[in-house]
Amino acid sequence: MAKHLVFGAGLIGSYLGASLLHKNQNVTFLARSHSVNKLSKGIILTDYLEHRVEVNNLTFLLPDSETEHSFDIIWLTVKCTAVEDSLAQLQLLVNHQTTIICCQNGLGSESVIKTAFPNNRVLRAMVPFNVVEIADGHFHRGSEGRLTIESCIDDRNFTEQLIASIDSPILAFSMCTQMTWLLWAKLQLNLGNSVNALANIPVKHMLQQRKYRLVIAQMMRELLLVTDAKGIVLPKVTSVSAHSLPFVLSLPDFIFKIVANRMLAIDENVRTSMWWDISNGKQTEIDYLNGAIVEEGAKLGIAAPVNKKVIGLIYQLTNNPQTITESMSAVELYNTTMKSC
Repeated sequence: MAKHLVFGAGLIGSYLGASLLHKNQNVTFLARSHSVNKLSKGIILTDYLEHRVEVNNLTFLLPDSETEHSFDIIWLTVKCTAVEDSLAQLQLLVNHQTTIICCQNGLGSESVIKTAFPNNRVLRAMVPFNVVEIADGHFHRGSEGRLTIESCIDDRNFTEQLIASIDSPILAFSMCTQMTWLLWAKLQLNLGNSVNALANIPVKHMLQQRKYRLVIAQMMRELLLVTDAKGIVLPKVTSVSAHSLPFVLSLPDFIFKIVANRMLAIDENVRTSMWWDISNGKQTEIDYLNGAIVEEGAKLGIAAPVNKKVIGLIYQLTNNPQTITESMSAVELYNTTMKSC
């Protein structure tokens, strides 16, 4: 049986690792002592479809452990901002046969891993759903989607066999041969993360206010200008196509609630990972999300002014801890980002 290491016991890592344990996989969590204490009594998983799973007797590995270990599959679930800092620890855990699966949001962070481990299989994964921690050790998935693993020509059999062994109702998996295109499509959806952090309200409540949606829609249009120029064909990852999504988001509230009922079919308590990062005083992934659009656009001579302004607002928020608990109204955000564009 393959030995799995979940590198990082945050929201996604804990949910993923517990789902692997539920499928009787050999799983170790690399986690700091406070996470070990929190999870030592086991993990409960629930989801928006009312599935429930409990796993106990978890195995942990503390960072900087001097004991030698090696694993067949390492699921790297840390944030983009922590990937480079993970290299020293990974060097102690990777052998020549280890597969590393990078589960980061945004674009480009896996290049650090590929450079550090040129002889290992390094695959990207896309995590489309949202996880919240309801209580210590209780992780709840509040939205739909399959965790999708990259499938290159040489890796197809590996990916197929892996998915067959770990797929379950509590966490479904799929594979993709065009992962770069899929990650751009996921990035389009992730553009709402920054707005949610600034709004400081649950995602569902944010989406019910048109001026928040108008800001997200304009950031999406800027992304689509970049992807069109790069010849990227965005796969459909929601019930609405990538190019139709800004139009749907821009609809008046009463029409949007009718047309986008599936988009609003999320738990009341769901918030984005960027909101969680800011609330916990952590560095955000803004440079790998909105920043990727600004950077790629600049290479092509395409401006992304709304994305650029939102990046500035996130930096202001993270650089001024006393403002973290404040909320930016839909009107205020719209006026700040859109009126001069």
